[in-house]
Order: sequence, then C-alpha cells, then structure tokens
Amino acid sequence: MPDVNFKNQLHLHLIVFIWGFTAILGQLITLQALPLVFTRIAIAIVVIFAYLLLKKKNLAIAPKDIFRFFIFGFVIAIHWLTFFYAIKISNISITLACISTGAFFTSILEPIFYKRKFILYEVLLGCLVVVGLLLIFQFETQYKKGILMALISAFLSASFSIINGKLANTHDSVVISFYELVGGLFILACFLFFQDGFTMQNFNFQSNDYIWLGVLGSICTAYPFIATIDIMKYLSPYTVMLTINLEPIYGILLAVFLFKDQEKMTAAFYIGALIILFTVVLNAYFKNRKKATA
Repeated sequence: MPDVNFKNQLHLHLIVFIWGFTAILGQLITLQALPLVFTRIAIAIVVIFAYLLLKKKNLAIAPKDIFRFFIFGFVIAIHWLTFFYAIKISNISITLACISTGAFFTSILEPIFYKRKFILYEVLLGCLVVVGLLLIFQFETQYKKGILMALISAFLSASFSIINGKLANTHDSVVISFYELVGGLFILACFLFFQDGFTMQNFNFQSNDYIWLGVLGSICTAYPFIATIDIMKYLSPYTVMLTINLEPIYGILLAVFLFKDQEKMTAAFYIGALIILFTVVLNAYFKNRKKATA
C-alpha cells in the first residue's frame, strides 16, 4: 500500500499543476476579466455549497464573522480580477513570473501584520526579487501595464494568505471559503452593476467558454479549496509551500507548449523569472531551517 505522505504529495502536485493550468484557461476563455472572474466564483460557490450540503456541515456562524469573511472575500476577488486582467493585456509567462513575487510581499507584510522584526535574509531576498523584476521591466517594456497588474495581484494574494492564516483555526475552512467567495461575488456584482456590465455583450459566451469556465470554476477553484484542507493534515507547511512555488513553472511550461510563439520571451525575461523563483525557493529553505533549529 502506498505511503500516505507520498500519496498526499502526489495529490498536492496535482493541485499545483491545476493552479498552473488556471492561467491557461484565462487565455482560452474569450470573456473579459470581470465577467470571467464573476462566472468563475459563481460556479465555485455552487459546487462548494453542494459539497457542504453533502457533508451536512453547519453554515450558521455569527453575523460579525460573516461580515469579516465577506470583506476578506473582496481581497481574493480583486486578486483574481487583476490576475486575469494581466493575462488579457500581456501574456501568461509575464503574469506568472510576477505572481511569484507573492512570497516577497508576504515577507514584508508579515512583520507589519504580526508586529515582529524584519529578518535580514528576507530583506536580502527581497532585493534579489527587485533585481529580477527590473530585468523583466527593462526588456519587456510592451507589457508594463500587465506587469503592474500582476504585481498588484501578487500583493493581494500575499495579503489574503496572511489574513487566512489568522482565520484557519476559527471556523471550518470550507465554510470560511464559502463565505469569502460569496463576498467576492458580491463585490464583483457591484462593479458590474455600476458599470452596466450585466449585458449580453459582456457575457457573450463562445461555445468552448462553457467547457473552460466549468473546469475553471469547479476543478480549478472549488476542488483545490476543498482538497488542500485534508492534505495539510499530512504534509508539513514547508513541503506545501515549496510545492506551491512550482505553480508558475508549471504554468509557464504549459503556456510555451500550448501557445508557442505567443509566449516566447527575451532571454532577460527568463533570467529575471529564474531569479524571482530562486528567491522563493531560498526563502522556503531558510524558513524551514529556522524552524528545525528552533
């Protein structure tokens, strides 16, 4: 019988590969970023709600907690919105390379949020990330707006991770995710309403869009939300963190394979992206070493 940890590591790699595929779907789906993310979240809510009913989980929580989860849901919704917008106005490789800076933003936000001192190696790794970004900015000037959107998305992703870290032990994780997604759907609905965005033109689905959106909302959103909860029971945070760092690598390799010339970048881009990814792995290594010697 296969080792439980090995099975969960394979499962985690599958989930990270699925997350990498999310960027591919963003390119394949013809909808613009706002209606795309709105539809994605709506599908994920339906799937997670069905799961909660099947498992007979209690959705009743205090109104103040629901309000908090709604607010946090705004953050994840804007993160996804800027992520897909970056893909639409640049490409997958640029977006995923910049999304890798999430670990850098986390190293800045954590000391502020948890009121602790800055760590020297995190500051030095942050400087390396800036070097990688400068290389990308300098040679991929036609994608400046996409780079900025992707960096905003990375910042929001880091913020959301820190917030969720605080919430993990307060309620059932799937219940938290459900209310966060409902909050995210609400804020996007407000955006669409005030922009008169609920139109046939904005939600003009092409035949393949139905398939890709179904995959995006269920397999790439609802499923990872649910599956990662069980995986965390068996694998160390370091293993999970290190594996998640492979997401942009999987995504970029898939993009180059599927879209070929559209995703080919300058040598400077790949050097800059490798520097960013290298700092992410180093950061995970130092954190694990620090815990081991604590």
